Amino acid sequence: MEKKNIDWGNLSFGYSQTDYRFIANYENGAWDEGTFSTDPNVVINECAGVLQYCQACFEGLKAYTTEDGRTVMFRPDLNADRMAGSCERLVMPVFPKERYIEALKELVRKNYAYVPPYGTGATLYLRPYMFASSPVLGVHSADSFQFRIIASPVGPYFKNGIKPLTIRVCDFDRAAPHGTGHIKAGLNYAMSLFAITDAHEQGFDENMYLDSATRTKVEETGGANFIFVTKDGTLVTPKSSTILPSVTRRSLLYVGEKILGMKVEEREVYKEELADFAECGVCGTAAVICPVGKVVDHGKEICFPSGMTDMGPVTKKLYDTLTGIQMGRREAPEGWIYEVEI
Repeated sequence: MEKKNIDWGNLSFGYSQTDYRFIANYENGAWDEGTFSTDPNVVINECAGVLQYCQACFEGLKAYTTEDGRTVMFRPDLNADRMAGSCERLVMPVFPKERYIEALKELVRKNYAYVPPYGTGATLYLRPYMFASSPVLGVHSADSFQFRIIASPVGPYFKNGIKPLTIRVCDFDRAAPHGTGHIKAGLNYAMSLFAITDAHEQGFDENMYLDSATRTKVEETGGANFIFVTKDGTLVTPKSSTILPSVTRRSLLYVGEKILGMKVEEREVYKEELADFAECGVCGTAAVICPVGKVVDHGKEICFPSGMTDMGPVTKKLYDTLTGIQMGRREAPEGWIYEVEI
């Protein structure tokens, strides 16, 4: 199958329609066989549970062309596990893990013409999501659900290169103890839109959310986990029951400890510690890692020694190692890479 005539190097990180998407429906207590459709439109009842009470969750991962020409996905099993947790918390049926991974593979095969070539900086972004489709008026779970996966070729998350971010300590709360901060629910992201819009209007790139109970501990941004590097080279990431368990963050901790021989710590990180760190970054599927150059806490600037020009040396080593694994330039730990045979 020939590749589409796309200017791969100038793709933005946005939605581009592809030929196929996967659709499965849950009714009467069971999932149907599912299908691959060429219709990009979703038709649901005006009173569907997703519209009335936001009963929905999603995931995000990528398919890549490796240096040796293979088409691969990075750790889709962890995305399936995380989505299962989201579904259970939102009283939604879990789509079986084996079917989830096979549907991803087949969708990549069917949309192979949209998988960007190696070296273009672009990837095929995959978005599994599920929503309540049956009518709901009273406050209760729906009876019917739809699971979909869409694919879209995307460019780098930061189009003009990875430059250190300026982040503000946010006065809004992202999540509360015993809430939904640890799952990938669409409602969590809707709740962050006001805060990120306000941050951009104030000249900041992102928000640093603190724990809502004490407002003393670092949690995450609206869409990414934090990582820190101490002055003695220890990799630190915040630990909290309200932080989303990022696949990228978990992979970076493994890379740091098992491949780069670093000391790693997953622990509570207090805001008062920020000035003691040598490097800071945010990590997630879209950008892998983006460095943070400065945190502004109500007018007080906390500048990291890594500066506002480039990624710090340790962060850069983590980034190069993980992207090397994803792109096939380095040997991957067992079970991390799922090859899609075309």
